[in-house]
Amino acid sequence: MFEGPIGVGKTTLARRVASSIGAGLMLEQPDDNPFLERFYRSPAQYALQTQLFFLFQRVKQLKELRQGDLFSPIRIADFMLEKDPLFARLTLDEDELYLYEQVYKQLAPEVPQPDLVIYLQAPTEVLVKRIRKRGILFERNMERGYLEELADAYTRFFLSYHDSALLMVNAENLNFLDSEEHYQLLLDEIAATHSGRHYFNPDF
Repeated sequence: MFEGPIGVGKTTLARRVASSIGAGLMLEQPDDNPFLERFYRSPAQYALQTQLFFLFQRVKQLKELRQGDLFSPIRIADFMLEKDPLFARLTLDEDELYLYEQVYKQLAPEVPQPDLVIYLQAPTEVLVKRIRKRGILFERNMERGYLEELADAYTRFFLSYHDSALLMVNAENLNFLDSEEHYQLLLDEIAATHSGRHYFNPDF
């Protein structure tokens, strides 16, 4: 599974890796969330609805993995369920967060753990540039401070993460879409990562 803050390049990389190795692909579906655009316009008003929709959506997708797929024994995803509380703690007030956490505790045990998590990191200014480049209209209202808090939340989470093998990737100066060299180096690193914590920070 690929993880990291908004704009770091999870979905692009997940698509390319899945294509390269013939794996099944499971992607987040933010366009299906009817509250997301309204959340970016009025975060306080729509945070709980947005977060619960994403939680139910992600749990449903991950539970479907238990059914198996004989033709795609390897699955690549651009999210993990544990990301969901990171967003909730940033956007929900105290009472909303309590309600959300009760729902999360009931649903989280039902989903499988990944074999490998690839955590993509990049500075906030890089995230801002990439978000602007992809041109999703409602993301224009995203505040820089929110991105900084989100990136910090991811960093704290993965500093103590030990549930799966973890590959931490400094993606600030890497272009996995256009640079074959960058991409092949990462593929080699992924193939060599089977357990423990590893770092990918090539000097380009």
